[in-house]
Amino acid sequence: MPTITKITVQKKNTDRYNIYMDYGKGEEYAFSVDEDVLIKHQLKKGMELDEFSLNEIGYQDDIRKAYNRAIHYLSRRMRSETEVRKHLAEKEVEEPVIQEVIHKLYNYHFLNDEEFAAAFVRTQMNTSDKGKSLIRTELKEKGISPQLIEVALEEYPRDAEVAAAIRLCEKYSKKYARDSSKILKQKLEQMLMRKGFNFDIIQEAVSETEIDKEEDEELAALRFQAEKAKKKYANLPEFEYTQKMKQALFRKGFAFDLIEQFLSEEE
Repeated sequence: MPTITKITVQKKNTDRYNIYMDYGKGEEYAFSVDEDVLIKHQLKKGMELDEFSLNEIGYQDDIRKAYNRAIHYLSRRMRSETEVRKHLAEKEVEEPVIQEVIHKLYNYHFLNDEEFAAAFVRTQMNTSDKGKSLIRTELKEKGISPQLIEVALEEYPRDAEVAAAIRLCEKYSKKYARDSSKILKQKLEQMLMRKGFNFDIIQEAVSETEIDKEEDEELAALRFQAEKAKKKYANLPEFEYTQKMKQALFRKGFAFDLIEQFLSEEE
């Protein structure tokens, strides 16, 4: 039966030990183990190890290495169970070992999907411009259960979500200042939808934002859009030019009477 002949500390990693054994042909390096595994199995010089013991030691050491890898991964920020499982799987850790590691992480309170989800919602609420629907999708992608997601989203009160949507409307209304009031409203609604706000929040936020322009402001926006359209239709015959301009400006959300006013001024 193989016998341990020497145990030495690794130079670069003092928490791991090299085990040397005699398999009947003299001493040779056999394997390395973590300090915890060394202590747990009481490995020492002169100890005989059968095949079952060697397999068990190898399995326990795989768990320890994967556990250390998971702790390092978790040290950067909180993670969900699914994220940790995916990370270990990408490192080619076998499923039984991953299962043992996950169990240990829960026992030592390094994993808690409920706390993770609540913290994630608070972070997104305070540092991003996302609505609940988008945050819900992101939590789902991180493997959080639907039940825990809905509990976590309670961290994001409705008034805070409305305030976030209004801030976005105010920001983007400046960006789209040269659009008609109608198109501006459409763009704001589409933007808020992409950001993950629901219909009720969108309607409330848009209604709180000054979208309807004064006539002179709307006319200024129309002139800006008309200049771009003129480049496209400038070489057309007069009648066709006028019709194309009317159609283009109408599609841009301007009222017919304002379009007619502009075209009359242009003539």
